[in-house]
Amino acid sequence: MGIKTALPKIELYLYTSVLALALLWAGSWIIEASSDNVNRKTFKETVKPGWHYFGRKMDVTDFEWAMWFTAFRNHILFALSGHVIFAKICSMISPKNRSLIYMLYGCLTVLIIMGWTYVSLILSHCIILYSVALMKRKWLCFVAGLTSLATFKMEPFNSWQAGFVTGTFELQDILFYGGCGFSIMRCMSFALENCEKKDGNYTFMDLIKYNFYLPFFFFGPIMTFDRFHVQANDPNLTRKPREMWNITIHALVHLGSILVVDVFLHYLYILTIPSDMKLVKELSDWSLAGLAYSNLVYDWVKSAVMFGVINTVSQLDHLDPPQPPKCITMLYVFAETHFDRGINDWLCKYVYDYIGGNHDGIFKELVATISTFAVTTLWLGPCELVYIWSFFNCFGLNFELWVAKLFALPPLSTIEGVMSEAMSRRIRGLFNAVNFWQIILYNVLALNSLDFAKLVAKRLLFKGFPLSTLSVLFVTYCGIQLVKERERKLALLEEPEPSEPGKPKTD
Repeated sequence: MGIKTALPKIELYLYTSVLALALLWAGSWIIEASSDNVNRKTFKETVKPGWHYFGRKMDVTDFEWAMWFTAFRNHILFALSGHVIFAKICSMISPKNRSLIYMLYGCLTVLIIMGWTYVSLILSHCIILYSVALMKRKWLCFVAGLTSLATFKMEPFNSWQAGFVTGTFELQDILFYGGCGFSIMRCMSFALENCEKKDGNYTFMDLIKYNFYLPFFFFGPIMTFDRFHVQANDPNLTRKPREMWNITIHALVHLGSILVVDVFLHYLYILTIPSDMKLVKELSDWSLAGLAYSNLVYDWVKSAVMFGVINTVSQLDHLDPPQPPKCITMLYVFAETHFDRGINDWLCKYVYDYIGGNHDGIFKELVATISTFAVTTLWLGPCELVYIWSFFNCFGLNFELWVAKLFALPPLSTIEGVMSEAMSRRIRGLFNAVNFWQIILYNVLALNSLDFAKLVAKRLLFKGFPLSTLSVLFVTYCGIQLVKERERKLALLEEPEPSEPGKPKTD
């Protein structure tokens, strides 16, 4: 059934009202739980003094957010601002050598922050993977790259290498593992692209320019080598119409998002509450559902803002970086679920799409997803929680294909064929609502804890059945239909439906 199928406007208005009321209701419960329990003993470590004049404390559970926008905000802004100013001046003087200039500034900054032993460690891995890349064997590049990545993700090799970096400061561990992990993924991209190069090889300097581009170095996102190499070495630095205006708007949106998140962290302790299982068990089913959903929304906003700030800097350098992740609210299929589009693009290009092809074959899709999540598990750091997360998301991705294959067979395909397109959209929306909550439950365990995810699933599927279960699914169904309506309008903008013969256009 087509994506352009419309539903009656009165029905969509009903869905909007139900969704808005449900979110407000669930939000009010979370605000009440946050305010009433702010002085609990378990909150003392993660709820710190915040807005004194408003009498609100702040949830500081997320160390990444606190690092970016409180403790190390000035340091990060200073380094990125220096890059923007330095890059702009030098690109105006010598646009043909701007990739070399980016590299020099990046190497110097990393050297000053982390020391020469850290730079030497990174360079040693770059030399090893460059040497392997010259052999032009993809399987060998994967073995060497994943082995190098494992040395930063598994004991005792990661601690041994971390011991080479002298000095101690609060941000050191994060910068060490972030820079090393992203460097290995970039080196693998370089090696795999070199295997595809028909005439000769890329140079070692090409790899260093790619790896030491400062905005991407420590925190990503990953931009595959083929795209970076072309864009960073393009001497044509002309802007598209209204490009600077769009960059400015995006920067203001990110600033607004930071302020909105700051407000939420002062009034909704969505990150601290799940850590207190005694308190969580006292919450209503609706509060738990809202808490699980809001945790994923927060993680998406955090990813969008953090990558958005870096992407704004790279856009000023005339690059086209990976787009921010798709909002969890807009997702109802596992195939589009990701919180880092750079890593997702990397995995799709070199693993998932390479093995899975057109993703129609059940066996090939199974092999492709297992391989993809095996690499993802190593990237995240092998542990019990990551194993569980990988298993369930791998299952969800394959389960979607199995269901699609099943519904394409008679008699189910025949039954759907005699339905109206609007009714087919409603029925698909019901299945999508169930799928949406699978995505929530499978991913919330990685954001919070396995115990919290198990409690949410138990309350919604068993203890809360049928009232809580069906009411939450109905609200989710309303949201899914609104997302489908947005997709329908976008599809019409991209490809307007032709007018009926003899009937004039009304727009």
